[in-house]
Amino acid sequence: MSDSIKPILKWAGGKRQMLPSLSKYIPKKFGTYIEPFIGGGALFFKLNYNNSIISDSNEELINLYKAISKDYLKVSKKLEQYKNTKDFFYKVRDSEPIEIYSKAARTIYLNRTCFNGLYRVNKKGEFNVPYANNKKVNLVDKENLKLASKLLKKSKIILSDYQVVLEKYCKKNDLIFLDPPYLPISKYSDFKRYTKEQFYFDDHVKLAKIFKKLDRKGCYLILTNSNSPEIHKLYKDYNIEVVSTKRNINSKGNKRTGEDIIVSNYEKNI
Repeated sequence: MSDSIKPILKWAGGKRQMLPSLSKYIPKKFGTYIEPFIGGGALFFKLNYNNSIISDSNEELINLYKAISKDYLKVSKKLEQYKNTKDFFYKVRDSEPIEIYSKAARTIYLNRTCFNGLYRVNKKGEFNVPYANNKKVNLVDKENLKLASKLLKKSKIILSDYQVVLEKYCKKNDLIFLDPPYLPISKYSDFKRYTKEQFYFDDHVKLAKIFKKLDRKGCYLILTNSNSPEIHKLYKDYNIEVVSTKRNINSKGNKRTGEDIIVSNYEKNI
């Protein structure tokens, strides 16, 4: 486990605060580490494990990781040209760069300067979060990008639906971390949607069936989700731990508390 690589993005539903709990579930030995809902990749970067496969259906996110893997300095130089002002923010938000390093720099810039660091898109896939006006933002962390690049170079980075990745790559003794968009537990709690595609209850049912299939295959499985009765029922045959969490994305401070669950098919390390 590494303390040196920080997630590049602040991500809705990110697992940075859950790392102490998740770390207790890491087996002493395992094959490939596979994370098909990579998001901000807090656990991936914390593990710093060379034999890893990460994927997501978010094109901008996968472009970011591929660009940093190929040449983090080009991304860094692009970022150094950006200004943390309202006018510049909306100019960048409305832009549609094609070149991979410009696209990656845009993703980081918008994430660092938008309201609450929330990555959210509308049904057309357009980023639609407003400017935050936070002058203390550090746009460029070149040393962290360098460390992240070293790890990403040794990893397989895939733009794909999670089902395809799990079907194609998972083998016995692999460690699979599943962090899907959470099942909402209230009318306003579905803040973890970060692609134009939606993740419905039927998708959670389908994922639970895949979980059982991977369990029979002999994989080590860790899954996170909301502490809801429906999720408990889907994974009633497995180990479930309830973990208190903070909702850093919520604009109201008194609403930034909640409970997540960690599901596993093996006992955690005590």
